[in-house]
Amino acid sequence: MRMAAPATVGIIANPASGKDIRRLVAYGTVFDNQEKVNIVRRVLLALSGTGVERVLYMPDYYGIVAKAVAGMRRSDSLNLEIAPLEMELTATQLDSSNAAAALAEAGAGCIVTLGGDGTNRMVAKSCGDVPLLPISTGTNNVFPFFLEGTIAGLAAGAVAQGYAGADAVHRSKRLTVFRNGVLADIALIDAVVLDNPFVASRAMWDVEDMRMAVFTRGEAHNIGIASLLGTLAPVTVHDPWGAFIALDPSRRDRVAAIAPGLLLPVGTSAPCRMELGESVEIAPIPCIVALDGEREVEFQEGDRGKIRLDRDGPNVVAPDRALRNAVADGFFSRPEVLGIHLQ
Repeated sequence: MRMAAPATVGIIANPASGKDIRRLVAYGTVFDNQEKVNIVRRVLLALSGTGVERVLYMPDYYGIVAKAVAGMRRSDSLNLEIAPLEMELTATQLDSSNAAAALAEAGAGCIVTLGGDGTNRMVAKSCGDVPLLPISTGTNNVFPFFLEGTIAGLAAGAVAQGYAGADAVHRSKRLTVFRNGVLADIALIDAVVLDNPFVASRAMWDVEDMRMAVFTRGEAHNIGIASLLGTLAPVTVHDPWGAFIALDPSRRDRVAAIAPGLLLPVGTSAPCRMELGESVEIAPIPCIVALDGEREVEFQEGDRGKIRLDRDGPNVVAPDRALRNAVADGFFSRPEVLGIHLQ
């Protein structure tokens, strides 16, 4: 559907992504904030060139978007309004969630995220129906894409202006964690039960404490615990089911790419298919549940827990399909856009 109101795109760039402990215990790439500035600059130029009228962005302590704008060449004019969201910063992962809620309230037609699985998990909590176009800024990610910023901007512009087509956006799967019957948190890719009462580093890479894993998806070309499912019984992003497996530290029958350059032997049970709406009980308890690779939810003695699979995750843009549909609909030859470039 074509947008009658001014087309708005949101940008949430996490300055903390790409820097966790897996850069020390494995060989993950350190993704610095200056490179995020460069990506955002290309996103903005593409959005401007497609006729998007407004960009709202999450402010951050590094000033990623502001620096992207300030570093433009004089010849690279931006034909759009760019403004920070009016929000109180916490310098925690809550900023991503709060920014997503503000963008949904402001009527954004698409949100471009720069971050990893954890960043997008926080955005997914409050973005509502606004489609996400997630750009990966790390190496231990499954949810976001490795995507050139220009292409991301073009696809986001097509989505925000109604040229991408309904089949270019899909509703993703999600895992919902319940503690004593109350929603505790969500995951977009996997939830892993760790037989360890200590949070320590939030990032997860050691398989010794893993006892159970629940997945929305997992393929052999993924990295992280999702790669383990991929070597057993792959589940794709579009399959209307998930899976869970039991993990046995006394056995070593499968090798998985748990982190960049880190292949570890893991003992597993045969994967069990999970249908949408199905739940599994969390065991053992006490434990910690890691969500999308980060320790998040603690269960104490006497707690009850379960993990449910559903398709209530965020809407996600398929950039290739969005642009293919936009080409067929004349997106790149509109008179108002040509006028911008022929001035």
